[in-house]
Parts: sequence; C-alpha cells; structure tokens
Amino acid sequence: MKINIYYGGRGLIDDPTLYVINKMQAVLEELHVTVERFDLHELKGTITTLPQTLKTADGVILATTVEWFGIGGFMQQFLDACWLYADKEKLSKIYMCPIVMATTYGEREGKLTLSNAWEILGGLPCSGICGYIEDISVLEGNEDYTRLIEKKAENMYRTINQKVPSLPASNQAVKQKVYRTKNDVLTPQETEQLSQYAADDAYVQKQKEDISELASMFRNMMGSSDEEDQEEFIGEFRDAFRPSAGTEVSYLFKIKGKKLPLYIVVEGRELKIDYREADKLKVDAELTVEKDKIKEILKGNTSFQRAFMSGEMTLKGDFNAVRSLDTIFIFG
Repeated sequence: MKINIYYGGRGLIDDPTLYVINKMQAVLEELHVTVERFDLHELKGTITTLPQTLKTADGVILATTVEWFGIGGFMQQFLDACWLYADKEKLSKIYMCPIVMATTYGEREGKLTLSNAWEILGGLPCSGICGYIEDISVLEGNEDYTRLIEKKAENMYRTINQKVPSLPASNQAVKQKVYRTKNDVLTPQETEQLSQYAADDAYVQKQKEDISELASMFRNMMGSSDEEDQEEFIGEFRDAFRPSAGTEVSYLFKIKGKKLPLYIVVEGRELKIDYREADKLKVDAELTVEKDKIKEILKGNTSFQRAFMSGEMTLKGDFNAVRSLDTIFIFG
C-alpha cells in the first residue's frame, strides 16, 4: 500500500498541521505502508506536474492550515492541477483523508472544501481531522489528542485495505455536468506531457513571446498604421496639461503593447510629448504600465499615484515625480 501526503501550508515550525501529519506518517509506516510526502511550498514551481504522482498511490492525505481564510493558495493550485491534468480513471480509485488545522476560524469549512473537491474530482472519501489549535503545545502535551490522531491513521489504513465502498454523492453528478476540459479527448500520457509543459517556465515564456509576435503581425495585416499609433494618448495629455512656473520634470512611459515609449518633458509652462526610442534618454522617472490602465487614468477613473501604490504601475527613478504627475495633468 502506498499513501501520498500533500502538505499545503507554509512549513512554519509551529504549524499544528505538520505535527498531525508527522504523527500519522509514523503510524502508517509502522503498518508497513509506503508513505511519500510532498511539501507544496517547496514545489510551487512544479505543482502542475504533481498529479502524475497520484498514479502509484492507493490513498492520499491532503493537509493544510487555515491561517486567515480558506485552504491556502498552494493546495488550491494542486487541486486545480488535478482537475486539469490528473488521470481521472486512476483518481476514481484513490481514497483521500483531509487534515485541516486552523490558527483562526474556518477549520470545518476547510475540511469540507477538501472533501467536496476530491469527490468532484471523482475520488473516494475517508474520514478526516480538523481542529482549532492556537498553540502547538496544546497538541504536544495531550495524550488524548495523540491517540485520536493515531486512531485516524489506523482507520484510513483499514478503509483503503478493505476498499470500503461509499454511497453515491451529488458531487459526482456535478462532475459529470461541468467537466468539459481537454482531458475528455486526451490520453493520460498526453495530459502528463501537457502538465510538464505548463510547469516549464522557459516554455511558457516562449509561448507568450510567440503569441505577442503573432498578435503584432495580425495588427499590421489589419491595417493599423504607425501614424495613428504615434498619436495615441498625446492629445489627452495636452488637453489635461496644467502648466506651473518653475516645474521642470521628465517622464518616460513604457506602455505595454506600444512599440515605442511615450516621452514627456515639462519645462515650466511648456510641454514636449512624443514617442521615441529610449536608449539614450535621461529622465526623472521611468514608468511601466498596462495600456488599459493608462486609459483608465486618462478618463479620470483613477490617478497615477493610486496606480503606483496598487502595483499596477511600476517606477524606476524619483518617486516625487510620480506625485507631481497628478498635479501637472488633471484628467476627468
């Protein structure tokens, strides 16, 4: 018998979930079960390939910690990968025991989330464990809790060994109705290759570059002229310009989707603005921003400073220059 443990917490020393799965692993190994553990926080770059590891498993333990809300991103990523890439025929024979410890409210909801997700994936349920543990010493110093955890491991062993059946659940009907991913027409070998590609950062980046190049080519084929592209946004900046004596500042806007950056120079009451090569330009602030975000700013729906503070616009240079933008240019 082989059981895989997938731990979705952050690996903190005082994480009560780690204490529980260590105890369960020790009991299972005493029962001569082969146990393999996957710490998702250490494997976050290859989570999409982990459904391949289910192929040799008879049972799994999905363990996570609720630290503020829900089961956490790493576990959700793993479940998403199972939905997209797992061999559903193999997964339908795998028992799952959910383990959710919480340092805040939500352990029962987390356990229910894992159980529901596994049943929708087509897997078999096992009784799990959940609890609110404010301090790990509560577990370490309580023999009753330790016996409860050990008993749960023994019950999981018996459930898998005896292949205990379960009644049909409505979650299965949900799976049949909503499962429309490419797995319907791909073999398990093809889905394994697909998950490997999805985890390969170099491959993904190359695909993005190819898509960007194709998009640029099609834009040119559809007749979008460079002249029109070179005038975009310039009129809006000129209309919104509010000159101020003594103001001297320069900007370079690298707008994603534009071939050339937008160069803006303010010298007192004079405004110079055009698109040009940025190689030899020296500016006070170099800003990188999405095209849609610039459009929002020009409509007056948000400000330059708000876009910067939210991370939707990045800055290289003088922060005060960004603050000045909202007084030099008044949109809306």
